[in-house]
Amino acid sequence: MSEENRPPIFRRLFERVFPKMPDFFTLLTEQCQHVAHTAGLLVEFMESGDPATGQQIRQDEHEADRIKVRNLHTLNEAFATPIDREDLYRAIIDLDEVVNYCKTTVSEMDVLCLAPDKRCLEMAMHIKLGTDALALGYAKLAKQPAGAAEDADSARKAERKVEKAYRRAIAELFQGDDYIHMFKRREIYRHLSNAADRMANCANTLHDIVVKMC
Repeated sequence: MSEENRPPIFRRLFERVFPKMPDFFTLLTEQCQHVAHTAGLLVEFMESGDPATGQQIRQDEHEADRIKVRNLHTLNEAFATPIDREDLYRAIIDLDEVVNYCKTTVSEMDVLCLAPDKRCLEMAMHIKLGTDALALGYAKLAKQPAGAAEDADSARKAERKVEKAYRRAIAELFQGDDYIHMFKRREIYRHLSNAADRMANCANTLHDIVVKMC
């Protein structure tokens, strides 16, 4: 007798003993897509400096928190998982941190009265490319996990480009004698660098998952 044809009482008992496995592949893909959307808004903000776009990023961060809490709750309640629990936890937390740093960047630019510059835009564009790669990679895990390794590599390459841009920005910044501006701007560059670091962590986790699944 199939599960669907069992009487309700037996179906409930079966589901209690053998609960369905949550679809973590879909949950992670949705979270990645949200991160990539936020990164896209970050690029828009660095192009225009529009406060309305900054506000959208702040709203995105609230939605990202909701998604993170949902995914962590699902993980805590899951009887079984298709991916190592530790890898799932790392992915959920680091993806959320990317969004957090996007929000922190625009919030502190507002507080410090700093406008976007070309280095901010350059780093934001690489973060966007990296998060797009993560979204592609995590979406492949369910059906073609081996193909996700290339996307993990792409995200790591994007992080390295952010770090190179960060070092160039710092070298340019610490010239002259306007030290207050230097330290203000450095804080912004550092937030973008931190976002890229978390992006690289997500890529490393993705690669670990691929190795274990394949």
